[in-house]
Amino acid sequence: MFGRRKKSSAAEDAAGEAEQVVDGTVNEDAESGADGEGGEVAGGSQRVRLEPEPRPDGPWDVSEVREPGEGRVDLGGLFVPGVEGMELRVEVAGDAIVAATVVLQDSAIQLQGFAAPKREGIWGEVREEIASGITQQGGVIDEVEGTLGWELRAQVPVQLPDGTGGFQVVRFVGVDGPRWFLRGVISGQGAVQPGAAGLLEQIFRDTVVVRGEGPMAPRDPIVLKLPDDAQMVAEGGVQQEDQETSRFSGGMGQLARGPEITEVR
Repeated sequence: MFGRRKKSSAAEDAAGEAEQVVDGTVNEDAESGADGEGGEVAGGSQRVRLEPEPRPDGPWDVSEVREPGEGRVDLGGLFVPGVEGMELRVEVAGDAIVAATVVLQDSAIQLQGFAAPKREGIWGEVREEIASGITQQGGVIDEVEGTLGWELRAQVPVQLPDGTGGFQVVRFVGVDGPRWFLRGVISGQGAVQPGAAGLLEQIFRDTVVVRGEGPMAPRDPIVLKLPDDAQMVAEGGVQQEDQETSRFSGGMGQLARGPEITEVR
């Protein structure tokens, strides 16, 4: 069951704050007409982009998986692994579904795919932009080599429920694939204690990306869709699914639609 409802956990709050920071940098460059054929950094120096690294442990391109729908939720542009006890939410920008968030107890990972150049990885460049955006807002960034490769561990400034300022700990992970880039934003305990994020990291590794063959500008988001048998309910509404026929029964947990984003800054 998909439903629109308010965020209810610190993990989801952190994911929402992180999304605003990251999408602000990515979409701004996409709109400026970045073509992926090299680029310039501050001061006018030329950036050297490298080919994507091998991905022996995933995430996977759809061409690399025989049955992408086996054990995964089909969201069109992404096949997201289903695990016991998870809650799945989708994030909306305008009329398009552009991200999926998996919530597991007190942790969450937001997954979002983007188009990328044919022969160049963009994760290194995106890391720089994320780091710059967060530090300009007064946040703190550490770049470390983790179990998923190079990642950013950030303290993102947020407004606390009592109106005072505070910080949310967030991890930004990313992998370059063939003509796509997959970003993950880990929040909650999985960010505070990276050693406790093993299952979230495995979900990221086992995600399958479907970029499609059509032309896309680098950094354009890969649009997602609701599963064919998903049901939407209005915020605050209650609707029951047939647990005998739903593919999401048997431990997959409740599926919910996250807050709509009418403007991405």
